[in-house]
Amino acid sequence: MKNTTRRGFIKQVAATGVGLTIGGMSFKASSAKSYANIVGANERVNMAVMGTNGRGAGMARNFQNHKDVEMRYVCDVEEKALAKGVAAVKKAGGNPKTEKDIRKILEDKNIDAILVTAPDHWHAPATIMACQAGKHVYCEKPCSHNPHEGELSIAAARKYNRVVQVGAQRRSWPGLTEGIEALHNGVIGHIHFAKGWYTNNRASIGFGKEVPAPSTIDFDLWQGPAPRRSYRDNLIHYNWHWFWHWGTGEALNNGTHEIDVIRWGLGLDFPTSVSSEGGRFRFKDDWETPDTQTIDIRFGDNCLVSWEGRSCNSRNTEGRDRGVIFYGEGGALETGENGYRIFDMKNKLIKEVASKDVIDGRDPSSPSANLDMGHIANFIESIKTNSRPNGDIEELHKSTLLVQLGNIAWRTGHRLMIDPTNGHIINDPEAQRLWSRTYEPGWEPIV
Repeated sequence: MKNTTRRGFIKQVAATGVGLTIGGMSFKASSAKSYANIVGANERVNMAVMGTNGRGAGMARNFQNHKDVEMRYVCDVEEKALAKGVAAVKKAGGNPKTEKDIRKILEDKNIDAILVTAPDHWHAPATIMACQAGKHVYCEKPCSHNPHEGELSIAAARKYNRVVQVGAQRRSWPGLTEGIEALHNGVIGHIHFAKGWYTNNRASIGFGKEVPAPSTIDFDLWQGPAPRRSYRDNLIHYNWHWFWHWGTGEALNNGTHEIDVIRWGLGLDFPTSVSSEGGRFRFKDDWETPDTQTIDIRFGDNCLVSWEGRSCNSRNTEGRDRGVIFYGEGGALETGENGYRIFDMKNKLIKEVASKDVIDGRDPSSPSANLDMGHIANFIESIKTNSRPNGDIEELHKSTLLVQLGNIAWRTGHRLMIDPTNGHIINDPEAQRLWSRTYEPGWEPIV
């Protein structure tokens, strides 16, 4: 990869080509006039959701519950998941159409925005296609399967003037926002170390067999941009997270949240080096990504960041199943939910802002519907005012990149040196090969 600046990269990508071809379908670039065609302040935002087996169904319901949203379509490649999505939207008062191919929905000019909750390998390609088709996007984390896709997503959002909100819901939590503002105002002085963690107690996925895909799922469409592989009976619906071909491991599945809070609190962009240790230690099975992992991220002489993931041991850290602590010259600030605690240098609690919100970190579908609504409201408001959302794609690419670099360091087995001006890997051909991926012919995302 060329060591160009991020801004230069976006300009370079946006200047190449006038359209996008992906998955055998071509979309023409929107005109300048359509850029200004923002949904009116009093109009409803017509939406479609892609992927509704788990998180997607819960989020589709939450969107439908917003007074200014109408969930017009539910899209999924599997019959049972499609039914879940429809039931969730109807429970909130909607009456959606169904479709298994997102490309057909993108042709509907009456749809304003897309909710992307499909598997990770679909996140960036779907985001890029939607922007190209003139749709705004709310994409669940991680925003991309690999760093190159993240940069393409930024380029697409800017080129087609679309609002792209990433599901980093903590960016819209008022209690946490107050804590971050306190950090920025110097409540604990210069921060020299920050750590985040996530714990769970996941079971073995065993050894899958290659069998024909069930008749209830369009496995070819499920794979979409990913090069074709045979169906395995331990892959769908959730275990794809632990296969590099489709998923991104626990680091991006959950660590993205903690790392984003840390980067937000530090006010830093790109690191100077990244290293990672770990492995698949708990079980011997098909699981490819680490079940136990530490990622260390250095920002030059400013500070060190560390993330710890334990997929197979749910013992709490600091009394929490997941969380973040900032260590500064004047004390520490700890956060785990929509609140925070500040300690002085003698470990005395000097301030606590408690959250009344119930958050279930073990619920992948809807850990906290109430707190999701703030991020959803911010997305809708951003569409109506043509403004950047709290979880804007450019900010979340930077956060996602940190854990992606951690995974690349783990997969290569060595420390990565990083250009702090753009986040690119320096002089490391082995690692740079993981900056992007190959695609199924005809599905290559091009902005």
